[in-house]
Amino acid sequence: MSAPHLPKVAGIDPEVPVSTQTAAPLREIPAAPGAFIQDRLAGWVSDLTTLHELTERLAATATLDAALNELLHAGAALVGARRGLLVLERAGTTTPSTTLGLGLGPADLGHLETVERSATALGRVLDGPPDAADARDGIATPDLLGDQDLDPRHREVATRLGYAASYALPLASEAAGRLGGAVWFYDEPGEPSEKQRHLVGLYARYATEHLARLTELERARADIATVAEELLPSRLPRIPGVQLAARHRTGPQGGGDWYDALPLPDHALGLAVGSVGGSGPSAMAAMGRLRASLRAYAVMEGEDPVAVLSDLELLLRLTEPARTATALFAYCEPAARKVVLAGAGHTPPLVLGDRRCEYVETTLSAPLGMLACWEAPSVEFSPAPGETVLLYTDGLLRRTGDAMDRAFARLHSAAASVPKADRHDPAAVTDHVLRAMLPDGLDRSDSTEDVVVLAAHFD
Repeated sequence: MSAPHLPKVAGIDPEVPVSTQTAAPLREIPAAPGAFIQDRLAGWVSDLTTLHELTERLAATATLDAALNELLHAGAALVGARRGLLVLERAGTTTPSTTLGLGLGPADLGHLETVERSATALGRVLDGPPDAADARDGIATPDLLGDQDLDPRHREVATRLGYAASYALPLASEAAGRLGGAVWFYDEPGEPSEKQRHLVGLYARYATEHLARLTELERARADIATVAEELLPSRLPRIPGVQLAARHRTGPQGGGDWYDALPLPDHALGLAVGSVGGSGPSAMAAMGRLRASLRAYAVMEGEDPVAVLSDLELLLRLTEPARTATALFAYCEPAARKVVLAGAGHTPPLVLGDRRCEYVETTLSAPLGMLACWEAPSVEFSPAPGETVLLYTDGLLRRTGDAMDRAFARLHSAAASVPKADRHDPAAVTDHVLRAMLPDGLDRSDSTEDVVVLAAHFD
């Protein structure tokens, strides 16, 4: 008699033996799929935060040199390198190329320049077609010394400087074109990861746009400074009995501060300083017209400084009624050591000598262009032998950042502290005063004020 059959159930074969072994218990709970995504998102947020911080630091740079240094340091941090080299050379311009090293001294840069340009990754990035893949993604050389095709001179320099790998990246964008390239060096064989390449590529494209803006800005500033210098005296006259020196710096936007020194009949000398309101090309053009007019009036009636400034006031009111200006004109007779001056809203001169350092007391008057008829009494004084008369514009005071009363006191202290050995040299006097007043120098890019200092030393 056969054994009874188990009933059949759809999808289950009752003849298949059932295993008597149980599965091993779970020792670890598998991570939920969302944890992996969270890790990836956290990594992206960290990378974007780093990139944002680096671009903010780059955007805060106001000069080309500062931006290039920031770019080299940030790029090294992104690709994990310690040293680097950057070359800026804009195609189609006569501007000389700029080379900057990170962790490389002048001698190291000199060794690198002896390698043929086409034999280096940086050279291929700089000279290759703009649409080539290398020009977009950069060139990684993970093992320089292991490369059998490496240029012998390049191998020698790499061995001397102690780098074994490099990563070169172009500084290019669609709007700015290609401005140059950068290369970072590794002490050991290696190359940046795909993520590192992506981040440094994003950073480099942003940096290229920033460098292009700064390059154009510096070129514009250089053009403005050139025009400003051309509007001022190309050289100072030589008059017996007096020595002259002048210092002038134009703000980044161009301003209207000016000075003049012109020989007059009978061995006399005319000295003038002034400032036109506003900034930019318009103020510079007005400054040129005002200075030219004052020269003409000084030749005709320079013995009377009040008449000179009165004529200048009338001209300004008739031809440029919306503009104001300050001016100071001094008629000097060096042989007699006699100075007659008049000022229109301008800062008073300062007299420096072995026995005194004081401001000349001038009559308080309004700037040119503010009154229907300008006229103020002139002032006459006699500088002693060996004394220096210092004329200047208020930009010197404003650049200090102090209140005007404190700035005047600071100028007096700076002039009084000129060493006695330098007081007979007007150039040394002006330089000492400028160093004392502006420790950061005249070329500070964040200041919009012009500065004019004119010194006349009487023998």
